Amino acid sequence: MPVRIAVVGAGKFGQTHLDVFTQLGSTGLAELAAIAEANPERAEELRDRYACPVYGDYREMLGKEALDAVSVATPDHLHREIAVAAAAAGKHVLVEKPLDVTVEGAAEMVRAARDAGVLLQVDFHKRYDPDHQTIERRARSGDLGDILYGNVHMEDRIEVPAEWFPDWAPASSPAWFLGVHFYDLVRWIVKSEAKTVYATGAKNTLLKDHGIDTWDCINAKVDFENGAAFTFDTSWVLPKGFEAIVNQGIRVVGTKGVFECDSQDRGSRSCIDREGMATYNNNFKRESVDRQGRKVLRGYGVESIEDFAGNVAFLKSGGRIEDLKGVWASGEDGLEVTRIAVAVHDSLATGRLVRLR
Repeated sequence: MPVRIAVVGAGKFGQTHLDVFTQLGSTGLAELAAIAEANPERAEELRDRYACPVYGDYREMLGKEALDAVSVATPDHLHREIAVAAAAAGKHVLVEKPLDVTVEGAAEMVRAARDAGVLLQVDFHKRYDPDHQTIERRARSGDLGDILYGNVHMEDRIEVPAEWFPDWAPASSPAWFLGVHFYDLVRWIVKSEAKTVYATGAKNTLLKDHGIDTWDCINAKVDFENGAAFTFDTSWVLPKGFEAIVNQGIRVVGTKGVFECDSQDRGSRSCIDREGMATYNNNFKRESVDRQGRKVLRGYGVESIEDFAGNVAFLKSGGRIEDLKGVWASGEDGLEVTRIAVAVHDSLATGRLVRLR
């Protein structure tokens, strides 16, 4: 029997969750069993598009539907209540990054899942990028020696906060929206936890030109317990003329080697009338058509969500959470990343080094 999964939040990235679980329906692994969407207009559109119940309130959905799992793709600050309720109802839970925007909230979610004996997985999809997996494998095997330092950049064009999410961008930041991806990835690569954090940032364009009170950019230095030191440069004010919606990359330096990955420019580019120059990260999401003429999505942004369905299927067949193998990020991983992000904002507020351990 396929695992029955519901999606809560069908906005910008929630749509990807809907597409992935719908696609898995053709394989027999999973079934998109229900959707909860608080926006009435969007909910009505979903009823016309998907062959499953659509609820305005996730609580009603949890009470009425026979579900194996729930995928939470709402804005960051709404994750906790939904995930805790789903766990209490005995459902396995996938949460979009970050797990929560407070350490207390993330810890509560971890406890709720542990007490209920359900899986809590965080969609840190950077772990599923094949180039990032190569870095992790070479670091783990010792090919890079002891990791000394590295740097990360992840930058969005300005329409992301100014046009996509203007209502809740003030409750977020480049660190919450972008940085958490790479905080987790670096943790996974260096196999160590953050020890100290020091951050600076700037508020300028978004506040003055768009009336959005949030950081334009955040630059953080994180020292890890094993001695590795990384800088994380994040922003979401690149000009709209930039050739991709996101610019990103990572560099890792060890005593025996260096590994670099330009995660944005994978070599595909176009120039089309009225569109201008564009580059494509086809590793993240690419579309093709199968022999039956059905749209097929692949890429690490798809595979990370599929992995959750596979994990739930494993548990439904009698497997144990402690026996799950793979690259998936746990609630505990999400908690550690939230600790880093909170420390980044504490450092911004105080102008001081923040010690985590």
